[in-house]
Amino acid sequence: MTTELRRLRNYIGGEFKDAADGRTTDVVNPATGEVYATAPLSGQADVDAAMAAAAAAFPGWRDTTPSERQKALLKIADAFEARADELVAAESENTGKPLGLTASEELPPMVDQIRFFAGAARLLEGRSAGEYMDGMTSIIRREPVGVCAQVAPWNYPMMMAVWKFAPAIAAGNTVVLKPSDTTPASTVLMAEIIDSILPKGVFNVVCGDRETGKAMVEHSTPAMASITGSVRAGMQVAESASKDVKRVHLELGGKAPVVVFEDADLAKAVEDIAVAGYFNAGQDCTAATRVLVHESIHDEFVAALAKAASETKTGAPDDEDVLYGALNNPNQLAQVAGFIERLPAHAKVEAGGHRVGDKGYFYAPTVVSGLKQDDEIIQNEVFGPVITVQSFSDEAQALEYANGVEFALASSVWTKDHGRAMRMSKNLDFGCVWINTHIPLVAEMPHGGFKKSGYGKDLSAYGFEDYTRIKHVMTSLDG
Repeated sequence: MTTELRRLRNYIGGEFKDAADGRTTDVVNPATGEVYATAPLSGQADVDAAMAAAAAAFPGWRDTTPSERQKALLKIADAFEARADELVAAESENTGKPLGLTASEELPPMVDQIRFFAGAARLLEGRSAGEYMDGMTSIIRREPVGVCAQVAPWNYPMMMAVWKFAPAIAAGNTVVLKPSDTTPASTVLMAEIIDSILPKGVFNVVCGDRETGKAMVEHSTPAMASITGSVRAGMQVAESASKDVKRVHLELGGKAPVVVFEDADLAKAVEDIAVAGYFNAGQDCTAATRVLVHESIHDEFVAALAKAASETKTGAPDDEDVLYGALNNPNQLAQVAGFIERLPAHAKVEAGGHRVGDKGYFYAPTVVSGLKQDDEIIQNEVFGPVITVQSFSDEAQALEYANGVEFALASSVWTKDHGRAMRMSKNLDFGCVWINTHIPLVAEMPHGGFKKSGYGKDLSAYGFEDYTRIKHVMTSLDG
């Protein structure tokens, strides 16, 4: 007996459509390795149609009042909350994530973030109007930028879609959003829910692959391109967007240092770092996967972390005891395994280091010690359930190692010494520094990095303002 595959479709101008040329891609459940749906493999004609729909809807949406946009976003948040079970099920099938953790750790923040941006729509700030030149009054207008081309990743398909569309729509822009080709299901379901709330063309979803995303970014219509993805993808987007001087928002890779000093609460640090390193199978650009430990407690820390890893469980989405599920796709499984296979002779696998089972894309929680600063696994993003441990001798060396990578998204410091914590937070070259914790995010605070981790902020009023442009209006008082 053959199970009929689910058929996902694009959402363009308020209508669900197949790709214009009928092409599709298979969508695989990472927990089983089995195809469960097909999605459009959109081409230039589909991108053209979505951009035309967004452009046609823009003047009307731009001219809505902030209170009207707030009302619409609050309705979306309520609707997502009311259909939470459906969204969680779609996301779990998309990604292999545990159902329980997706329901408790992802859906509530998503809804809260939409509500935050709903409120932010009514709180744009600017300089006071005034006479900065005799006889002239100046005012500042904040306006939406226009149509936004947005590309979301596969590690948090639902939440990253929210981080993209909510601030853009709150500011009065219209959106063409492309989910990853491996995780389109939850984004298409979002479109189904949003369909009855937003005017046609304000929110559009185009499914497809890298070529689809490239066509979106290179299209002449969008005023802004926003992507969450790899450094390589971000560089390509920036290059493509530069050809017609589009505004670009890039949230790219990370290699977060986790600096543990000798006076830290060791038990708490180990417990929290294990969770922050292995949650979502380590497929998080802020994951606590590069630990730097003072030499005096290094061996004790490694032993405790290896024990925590051995007690951490991965498995099927409906297993309530698991911390994380499968890696997203076979290529990602091969990438993670490759880092372990290529480890230098001086490295030691303290825990894990192997695939789990032969069905789906599961990888064991892994700890690797004995590493040097220039090792591949230290310098490059693994994006899997692998935590590396290095030792340092003093604060200066800790900073040297922490800052000695090309990424600069997030970091954490573990110490009871307030002065040390403040010095480290000043000198760590990362967009976020956590102290005695790692990975919590709130809608009110910005998320974004420096260096090859990209530029622009997600969340917060700063993220909202990224989707606006500033206009100076000056008028003569003489009439």
